[in-house]
Amino acid sequence: METRELVYFAAVAEELHFGRAAERLGMAQPPLSRAIQKLERRLGVALFDRSGRGVSLTPAGEVLAREAAKVLDAVAAATVRTQRAGRPEPRLVVALKGGGDGGLLPDVLAAYRAHPEAVEVDVVVCAVAERARMLRDGTADVAFLHTPYEDLTGFDSEPLREEGSVAIMHPDHALAGRPFLRLADLDADPTPCWPGAHPDIGDAATLMQLIALGRLVAVAPVSVSDYLRRDLVAVPVVDGVPTTVVLAWPELTRSRALAAFVDTAATVARRHACSPAG
Repeated sequence: METRELVYFAAVAEELHFGRAAERLGMAQPPLSRAIQKLERRLGVALFDRSGRGVSLTPAGEVLAREAAKVLDAVAAATVRTQRAGRPEPRLVVALKGGGDGGLLPDVLAAYRAHPEAVEVDVVVCAVAERARMLRDGTADVAFLHTPYEDLTGFDSEPLREEGSVAIMHPDHALAGRPFLRLADLDADPTPCWPGAHPDIGDAATLMQLIALGRLVAVAPVSVSDYLRRDLVAVPVVDGVPTTVVLAWPELTRSRALAAFVDTAATVARRHACSPAG
């Protein structure tokens, strides 16, 4: 199966219309139809149901649509990584959300500069969902992610530090004055609690604005408290699920600069854990 065939198939699978897919691909419809028919003959299965007034995916087509998306994403990411690796001055791109480094990044960057394999580092602060996407599409080399909340499929990872939880809320909230909370307190409160409520919110600014309006309470790692807006408060949640800050990067990556960054981050994290302040 050729990449070109997957591109053709993916266009038809997304459009569910051969004419629109052909226009999108910049080709005539008959060659596209012949290419899909050839692919079906080679695979020995029908990928599209052409009966009735429209086109729909068969069960086999649905499977190939999922797998083709993965392959085409991987090819695109490989292209980006190859082009970046060939630049005269290689750089390491680190992605994280605001406050998502567990307080480690400044010390990691300072220590990394002294490593013999170090390269220039670009730090990209982005939305929650963007970090993993940037790793997958090749625009970032490594990212600070958080388990158990994020899917690490396709990534290698290095755990850096484990954090407890805080509930972030408006200062006038009924629970804001307590020295600590339990999850049962939040369950009993009428204010919706993120991430259980509105799990689709992936932008920190949107989340914090909803909290400031009294529409939400959010359970987040303790380190978020260091970057909290002045109009919000954080209350410890003593039985909250611990969050582990991890460095993640694409599986099978072979980069001495990246390996040096990961090793440096792990060393800094151990030092923080052993220090009185850590």
